[in-house]
Amino acid sequence: MYNFVIYISIAIVAAAIATFATLAAQRRMAKTRAKQILSDAEREADDLKRDKVLEGREEALQITTDAEKQANQRMAKVQQAEARQKQRELQLNQMQSENARARNEIDAARQGLESQAQALEARSAELEKLHRQAVEQLEHISGLSSQEAKEKLVESLKDEAKTAAASYVNDIMDEAKMTANKEAKRIVVQTIQRVATETAIENSVTVFHIDSDEIKGRIIGREGRNIRALEAATGIEIIVDDTPEAIVLSGFDPVRREIARLALHQLVADGRIHPARIEEVVAKVRRQIEEEIIETGKRTAIDLGIHGLHPDLIRMVGKMKYRSSYGQNLLQHSRETANLCAIMAAELGLNPKKARRAGLLHDIGKVPDEEPELPHALLGMKLAEKYKEKPEICNAIGAHHDEVEQTSLLAPIVQVCDAISGARPGARREIVEAYIKRLNDLEQLALSYPGVTKTYAIQAGRELRVIVGADKIDDVETEKLSGEIAKRIQDEMTYPGQVKITVIRETRSVAFAK
Repeated sequence: MYNFVIYISIAIVAAAIATFATLAAQRRMAKTRAKQILSDAEREADDLKRDKVLEGREEALQITTDAEKQANQRMAKVQQAEARQKQRELQLNQMQSENARARNEIDAARQGLESQAQALEARSAELEKLHRQAVEQLEHISGLSSQEAKEKLVESLKDEAKTAAASYVNDIMDEAKMTANKEAKRIVVQTIQRVATETAIENSVTVFHIDSDEIKGRIIGREGRNIRALEAATGIEIIVDDTPEAIVLSGFDPVRREIARLALHQLVADGRIHPARIEEVVAKVRRQIEEEIIETGKRTAIDLGIHGLHPDLIRMVGKMKYRSSYGQNLLQHSRETANLCAIMAAELGLNPKKARRAGLLHDIGKVPDEEPELPHALLGMKLAEKYKEKPEICNAIGAHHDEVEQTSLLAPIVQVCDAISGARPGARREIVEAYIKRLNDLEQLALSYPGVTKTYAIQAGRELRVIVGADKIDDVETEKLSGEIAKRIQDEMTYPGQVKITVIRETRSVAFAK
């Protein structure tokens, strides 16, 4: 037992000694490691210090360089400013010297002019004296005073003027005899304007009659789908209101209104009203109307005895049936104009067939498939030229509103017959008071602009001519004024077709010879 205790004690002491030895070794290693770390840190600190010192030197060098550069730039600017100042001083000195020379020259020129003026006055007085002496000598030689000489001169000039006037009158009489036949024809053309024919009125709305108000609900459809489909397919506004047994079709295009009317008629008669059926019926009716337009054009040409029209012109003539102007049906107006032109041409000894052809086609510019920005007369002339009509017919179409020059007697005939058909009582819906008021409003609107002196509404309100003062408005402002007037007319007034605004600026010099 005692030996065991000793053995244990020895083991414990040995373990303690080993532990102390290990700790001592670790302490030595830690010291060594600490020294190593300290050495590395000192080395890194030295390296960092050297780097910072180098960076500081470089920054200082850069700052110094920049400062020197800025100083050089400032010095250069200062030198340039000094040079400019010296240049200005030199220029000022030069200008002062030139001004001094100019003053001297002006003074010398003034003195010269004064001396010349004195010399001219003396010369003028001398010439006046010589003139009086010459007049006295002439009066003494001729035995007449100056007043008597003037009277004799006036008498001789009167005799010469009477002779020249008589010769001029004779020339005018000869010219009148040569042109008497032409002038007589024009007078006959103008007197026929008192003719009146039957009346034709066309509306811009169509009333579709139905048997009972129950059909209105079927036309409207569930949540309005049928009426929306019908409006989308035809382009016509369909008004279903409290009017008993009637539906109103409203639209500016008579062809569309007719398509909508016929389609509604077929849909109501068939009883099947839904969007698919509506589109089918509208397409079918549109084809029927197109065929009817062509048939109407052919029948009109046959009735009037007009042959050889281009198919597109025949189609345009048929479209006139569905077009109106101031409430006057365009096809009826064109037929009237054609017949009047034929009668008038026959009375004047001209070709009635050409006149009838020009009268029928004179308004085709109102029914093109496209709507270009041209007056209908010019557009009709271009269409006639396109389809190989004769030049005198094309000119008659284009000149019936004086937008091109008339080159034959056929043109004034068409112009006058167009006025006859449109001006006869009841032909057009616009009453005289409303028409005159619209023209006055046009003139007053243009007259309200500064610089405008006179305004004239011509061609039944299709053209507005504005006369401006040449001393108040220049050419650039003239172009601007026409655009402003056109825009204001569009915004503030209601008118058919289009209005042409012509601004005229001219300078006149008037003198009277007495």
